[in-house]
Amino acid sequence: MSLPEIFLIAVGLAADAFAVSLSAGASGHASDPRAVFRLSYHFGLFQFLMPVLGWYLGAQVTQFSAGFETWIAFGLLAFVGVRMVHSGLRPNDESVPPNMSRGWTLVLLCVATSIDALAIGISLAMLRVTIWYPSVIIGVITSALSLIGIRLGRWLGERVGSRMEIVGGLILLLIGLRLLISLP
Repeated sequence: MSLPEIFLIAVGLAADAFAVSLSAGASGHASDPRAVFRLSYHFGLFQFLMPVLGWYLGAQVTQFSAGFETWIAFGLLAFVGVRMVHSGLRPNDESVPPNMSRGWTLVLLCVATSIDALAIGISLAMLRVTIWYPSVIIGVITSALSLIGIRLGRWLGERVGSRMEIVGGLILLLIGLRLLISLP
């Protein structure tokens, strides 16, 4: 597999993490350098690990999980997205919006945005491609695009205002719906 092919796969896999990072930056969830690092690092780490995991699982798992991983990703994205929309609609509410850069919310988003990388890993195993080189490139590209998404989202959040949390939640819901629509 050539470097341009791996690069295109990496950019495609990073698109969901970029969109989530965009909404995190816009809604103010990634306002300090530590939060920015946690988001971009963990998105890249999960996008690195999932192809490796998929590669090791190999072709045996594909017959059992076909389509199931899409529903898991949708559920995770919908859960976080609904919480963000709810929080954005009730800004004076005492409930604390989910911090996308910490705890279970971060883990859920990382898993939801990297499930497709698991399938790529399985595909690479079937093609007998060594997994380490593509996985490193996928992880690095995802981290970089996540960082860009956070910065761009922060810029948008400053211009649009506090309602960007609603927009961010809707983006997560749309990503989940796009996954469902792409089911065979």
